Amino acid sequence: MKKYLFFLLIFISILGFGQKLKLDLKVVEKNLKNSHSPYNYDKLIFKYKAYPQSVDSIEAQHLYYGRNFKDNLVSTSEDEFKKLAEAFKNKNFDECISQGNILFQKDPTNMDILLILLRAYDSKEDGNKFTYHLNQFRLLSNAIKFSGDGKSEKTAYIVNSVGDEYILLNMLKVGEEYTRGSKALKDGMLDIWQKEDDKIYIKILYLNF
Repeated sequence: MKKYLFFLLIFISILGFGQKLKLDLKVVEKNLKNSHSPYNYDKLIFKYKAYPQSVDSIEAQHLYYGRNFKDNLVSTSEDEFKKLAEAFKNKNFDECISQGNILFQKDPTNMDILLILLRAYDSKEDGNKFTYHLNQFRLLSNAIKFSGDGKSEKTAYIVNSVGDEYILLNMLKVGEEYTRGSKALKDGMLDIWQKEDDKIYIKILYLNF
């Protein structure tokens, strides 16, 4: 098996079709903190870790956008993530798996961590672990996909970070021929990626409430 090609084929197929979900971040925050809600964070994260294939689209939405209301997340600017990224750069996949699993336990919906774990398990040809994390990655990716259609400012895709924006752009096959324009919003930044008459709108959240 050509592992890298296999991973790319799986990666490209992640974005599927589904029902667009209205995103209300205040409702998401309230549900995550309510111990009686079926969308309580602890309940969802247990299901996400134990049975990711059973998580539905609304639950995935809460998991992905709920990151905006969690503390102690792993930032790509932190030394612990840089150590993981360095191991990945050096193709030290055993170290990637060791460090990646530590960070995954701390921040299980971090898409950057999941991507590195996917590449590492693919390189080690560990199909079980690869599929486990791929199911989780699909859930989060689809939460983004179902947030909009990217065709206008009002229906922009919504992402939590610039890193997630570039993950989405890769999945949408947006290449270097696109140029980016940006517009400041009260709760984020709107990026417009354009190639001739084709435009893709992506909103990056910067919340302050």
